[in-house]
Amino acid sequence: MTSLEAARELLGEFPVVDGHNDLPWALRAQVRYDLDARDIAADQSAHLHTDIPRLRAGGVGAQYWSVYVRTDAPDPVAATLEQIDCVRQLMARHPGDLRPALTAADMEAARGEGRIASLMGAEGGHSIANSLGTLRGLYGLGVRYMTLTHNDNVDWADSATDEPKAGGLTAFGREVVREMNRLGMLVDLSHVAATTMRDALDASSAPVIFSHSSARAVCDHPRNVPDDVLERLPANGGMAMVTFVPKFVLQAAVDWTAAADENMRAHGFHHLDTTAEAMKVHRAFEERHPRPVATVATVADHLDHMREAAGIDHIGIGGDYDGTAFTPEGLADVAGYPNLLAELLDRGWSKADLAKLTWKNAVRVLDAAQDVARGLQATRPPSNATIESLDAPAG
Repeated sequence: MTSLEAARELLGEFPVVDGHNDLPWALRAQVRYDLDARDIAADQSAHLHTDIPRLRAGGVGAQYWSVYVRTDAPDPVAATLEQIDCVRQLMARHPGDLRPALTAADMEAARGEGRIASLMGAEGGHSIANSLGTLRGLYGLGVRYMTLTHNDNVDWADSATDEPKAGGLTAFGREVVREMNRLGMLVDLSHVAATTMRDALDASSAPVIFSHSSARAVCDHPRNVPDDVLERLPANGGMAMVTFVPKFVLQAAVDWTAAADENMRAHGFHHLDTTAEAMKVHRAFEERHPRPVATVATVADHLDHMREAAGIDHIGIGGDYDGTAFTPEGLADVAGYPNLLAELLDRGWSKADLAKLTWKNAVRVLDAAQDVARGLQATRPPSNATIESLDAPAG
């Protein structure tokens, strides 16, 4: 049996739980939620990284669908609700393939049924507009993690890619973390500054996740996780889910990406824009300046390091498909996960290790967070604190 055959066999029993996929945003940006125009029951490789046939080919058994909206959205709460509605429409259209999931038990039930457990994660604290009531509303609608920031700071937390303002988490930011713990909503530390990571680990009584981040020691980008934070995950019980985005995993791609982003802005596009017009600009830049190419081995290098720093029980996978313009060779779309597992098998990873990486760790973490929540709900009422009451200037 080849390594690839062994990888596919393992995925048949322990499929991938992927921490982050931006399909809802791609559907919003490309066709404004016209799900007939992008019917994911059929091959959409001309437009998307994701469709049901390729999810099946990739051995995906559970997907956290990102309900991301841009930080400059005029009404981020309404836009987030539209994203949630998109995921709900997808699940309703494809009930034989996508199973709504709110708990670890739901994930296991989906695995037993041969369906893909569909969960949601909100990407950025701007989606709650400084309101704990809104946070609870998102949880009630099925959101099971929230990334504390996206690329820009929020009023109560610093982002990895913005100028520091809060110095990590403010008092209200710590209250957000505590309320997420009480709800059973996972605290996602991808995109946040290292100071915010450390503050959140100090404040959280439940396991945290990094839904799509890699190792800073391997690629020195602020979106990645420093070793001292990875080393704290065993005590916290959380996990870091490696991302495939070339500009976060390949050091040579960091400088190229900075130049490509500046080129996008110079042509009037947001640097994260993946519409057809924006991609024409990307491709023209790439023709003039060939981009460094990441590979399956590049991602495996991060996983080797993350396993060493955090331990096999605290790592996972979060590809960020449909949220990035470029992908590594061998990981072009959601059908590529077997290639990564084959690479890891060739490096000596055991099948038991891979079962933890793909399935067991992510299920355990959600179950543990929900167990913490049950205890907190028995002793703590919902918080009605406001940012004005907790972060008011002294005097």
